[in-house]
Amino acid sequence: MKSPLSQFKIQNSKFRPLRALTLDVGGTLIAPWPSVGHVYAAVAARHGLQLLPEDLNRQFAAAWRGRSNFSHTQSGWSELVDQTFAGLVETPPSRSFFPELYKAFSSAEAWRIYPDVLPCLEELRRRGLKLGAISNWDERLRPLLHELKLAAWFDAIVISVEAGRTKPDPAIFQSAAEKLQTDPASILHIGDSRVEDFEAARAAGFQALLLRRGQPPQTDEQVPSLSEALLRF
Repeated sequence: MKSPLSQFKIQNSKFRPLRALTLDVGGTLIAPWPSVGHVYAAVAARHGLQLLPEDLNRQFAAAWRGRSNFSHTQSGWSELVDQTFAGLVETPPSRSFFPELYKAFSSAEAWRIYPDVLPCLEELRRRGLKLGAISNWDERLRPLLHELKLAAWFDAIVISVEAGRTKPDPAIFQSAAEKLQTDPASILHIGDSRVEDFEAARAAGFQALLLRRGQPPQTDEQVPSLSEALLRF
């Protein structure tokens, strides 16, 4: 069946000819479901703690914004989760239910795929582009992508915990280019972080678009969805 996206006529593309496209994962392909706070609250409730998802979402957002040199390891997540629950529980999760929280996010039940993702991947395949995923994540990502049935779409999956490098280090992008056997100048990267995706990809010689889901683009370098990104090249 013809992709619904293939009907669009692409005009005035400013991108150089592409041979491959790479995508960030969290915030680009998938998001916590119903939210980080909801998953945290559900696990806490099983341990007799009644907490509001809204409170946990607010404190998680603050902890995430304040992270510095985050390792994307289990110990790094343990510290971040303790910050999220600070002032809400007497015993920090690292000394109680953190292992259960960590395991919860390894399951597809805690995530949803954005509605535009599969149509986008189908259209990119139709155009004959190689596909890669580049993500700052831990050892849970690869099995999670398999469980979500996303892994098979990608010719290369580069994960920071495996690569020993984290975005915005250009080396992680260079690793993806090598795995895709494609010159960086012929690769477009799309992600939702200006520093870790857009600026880092360009520093590595990639072309780049910044995904701002649901937000009106402020510049030609921003797109509100993956569907809109497909109209740019």
